[in-house]
Amino acid sequence: MRTELYVNDRFGSLTTNPIGAWPHPFFLPTPIPRTLVLSPESMAAVSRADIALGRLSGLAMLIDDPELLLGPAMAQEALSSSRIEGTQASLSDVLSAESSDEPIADENLREVNTYLDAAAQGRELLREWPLTQRFFCALHETLLTGVRGEEKFPGELRRSPVWIGSPNARPETARFIPPHHDRLGELLADWERFVNEPSTMPSVLRAAMMHYQFETIHPFLDGNGRIGRLLIGFLLVSDGVLSAPILPISGYFERNRDEYYDRLQAVRERAEIEEWVQFFSEGVEQQANQSAARIRALVEIRERYRRETINDRSALTSVVDLVFRNPVVTVAAVVRHAGVSRPAASAALRRAESRGWLRSAGRWGRGGRERWVATEIWTAVTTEDAFDDEPREGRS
Repeated sequence: MRTELYVNDRFGSLTTNPIGAWPHPFFLPTPIPRTLVLSPESMAAVSRADIALGRLSGLAMLIDDPELLLGPAMAQEALSSSRIEGTQASLSDVLSAESSDEPIADENLREVNTYLDAAAQGRELLREWPLTQRFFCALHETLLTGVRGEEKFPGELRRSPVWIGSPNARPETARFIPPHHDRLGELLADWERFVNEPSTMPSVLRAAMMHYQFETIHPFLDGNGRIGRLLIGFLLVSDGVLSAPILPISGYFERNRDEYYDRLQAVRERAEIEEWVQFFSEGVEQQANQSAARIRALVEIRERYRRETINDRSALTSVVDLVFRNPVVTVAAVVRHAGVSRPAASAALRRAESRGWLRSAGRWGRGGRERWVATEIWTAVTTEDAFDDEPREGRS
């Protein structure tokens, strides 16, 4: 690690473990500051993000069932966060796997799926648990069980040093060495106090500081980035800013992946907190505005579809609800959701196709099951246009 780059110790300093066998210097962050004096530019960025979150929250309150409209958004968030860590998958594959009734064989898709499972688990746990080590360790266990990294103690804090750098980096050549594992207890205790104690700090700023400190502490051997990004949404829910973690912040981090890592590192090396806060706030503003626009589009489509099926007694009405949860749909998915026979489910899909709501997207998975995509909804929830119409042999 290039120790000469660490020139400002406002948010932490390099130190060594005097009684242990680990000879390398590591970064020891200071406790999270409870107040920050920031420039007018930074506070303006925080204010814009707060306003955008307020608009998003107001729109979400008008929806009778948030999951009905925001399921694809959560899939996009899971995909973006996983891609940042190197997972290779497309949204069409993720949604096709979710719609399928077959086990997921592809390693990359399983990683995205466990992220979705951890997100769903977090939404349930947050009803009763505060944001503590117990909370994020439970999510971590779900995230890493049955996928790559499973050997890295899912749900357990690391008990050895780690370092961050290129795949072949050694401690001497690493860009960053997080705190020694012997210091995790005191650091996480301060993190827990910060996220749970009353504060006058704006929630966007609290989320920025919480995420920075979590990534700097790096409490796990693997999965720190994905858990840390999940915690952003859960902090905003815990603070009462959002009713559900509906801010897909990872899309912004994925688009600006290098800057994301550089901004975090610049706080450690040069105490560039203003730049990190502005970068983070810009991401919250962008993603909140994008989410609000998506919700408005989805509400308009849903109400139009519902008006057209108001007197329909077939399974078509169930298809309408289903495609807003997942715009990639199969006969099996309709059977599960509507509780109808396969012929009735197939007939409903054909009726939706005749109305222009769905189009066949070819066959997918080892069984070659036909899938349909709700094109209007797909356009509203994603910028991806490379939906694969070809059969996907061997995929599940």
